[in-house]
Amino acid sequence: MAKTKWLLDLKHSELGFKIKHLMISNVTGFFNNFQVEGETENDDFSTAKIRLKADMNSIHTNNEQRDAHLQNADFFAVDQYPEMIFESTGVEKIDDENFHLHGNLTLKGISRPVQLQVGYSGIAKDPWGSERAGFTVTGKIKRSEWGVNFNGVLETGGVLLGEEVKILSEIQLVRQAAAAEKKEVLQEVH
Repeated sequence: MAKTKWLLDLKHSELGFKIKHLMISNVTGFFNNFQVEGETENDDFSTAKIRLKADMNSIHTNNEQRDAHLQNADFFAVDQYPEMIFESTGVEKIDDENFHLHGNLTLKGISRPVQLQVGYSGIAKDPWGSERAGFTVTGKIKRSEWGVNFNGVLETGGVLLGEEVKILSEIQLVRQAAAAEKKEVLQEVH
């Protein structure tokens, strides 16, 4: 079977998260800089091998002071651990539009297995002839399992931050032309 390579379209993708604040509402954040590379057998995403790398310095929560705090040793220690990495270990096809993506998430030097839910929206050709695949990726992790333990006790007995972090992402991948196809296109242009 032919291998198909896929790369992220960052302008049409987002890598986000939510966490409880004061136990009454959620704070949402994003990583502005991240990369995703994938490889499938033809267009079969049940065979996908996925690698994601996020720049921890690009964390953005709409509050510069909070972003700086998240980057220090209380949370992600980005000077020491500048990247978050996810590498898939397998895909479980639920139906034509839903998958469980299994893999290892490495954060703060700690690698642990995670399972993510993937909604597959299909493949479409853009106006310039490129083929794109769309996905919604969700999941939950416990931040303490990666050594992210900062918290505070409230006067009311609750805590400042929730333990659970929800992952909420929209991903658009672009099929990469095979080397032979690229060579043919270059020859036609010249």
